[in-house]
Amino acid sequence: MPTVYLAAEENVLRIHWDEFTFGLIAFLIILGVVYKMWPRLTKALDERADQIEGGIARAQKAEAEADEIRQQYREKLEEAHREYAQELEKAKEQRAAIIAEAREEAQVEARRIIEAAHAQIEADRQQAFVQLKGEIGTLSTELASRIVGESLSDSAAQNRVIDRFLDELEQSEGKQQAEVR
Repeated sequence: MPTVYLAAEENVLRIHWDEFTFGLIAFLIILGVVYKMWPRLTKALDERADQIEGGIARAQKAEAEADEIRQQYREKLEEAHREYAQELEKAKEQRAAIIAEAREEAQVEARRIIEAAHAQIEADRQQAFVQLKGEIGTLSTELASRIVGESLSDSAAQNRVIDRFLDELEQSEGKQQAEVR
């Protein structure tokens, strides 16, 4: 068993005045420091709480602004998509109009070329007809003069014979074309 040494004379409940005085002075100093520092400490804690709450409020406000900006961006993006679709539709319409206009111009040009070709063909036919008429006239005059035995040197008589022959030729040609049709 352990041995406990107790002084017989020592009273456990006795107050040590030097320790009590030192403790009391230290307590009063700490109490004074705390009393002096308490307003500053509470002010600093209040400021810190306000900063934290303000920071939270600012963060919430910034988040709300970011959401609003994000929404505006989405709206602008959707608007840009709509405008792009409209411009694309306009371009398609313009393309169709240009194609239709070019097709119409090509048809007009083709008709003009065809009409010019027909006119040229008709002019060539008329020229060939006139040339052939002259040659036929000359040949018929020679043939007639050989058959008849007379000379058709008189140009008026020659022209009458040629005209009469060509008239008969045209009438027979008209009958042949009517039969073909």
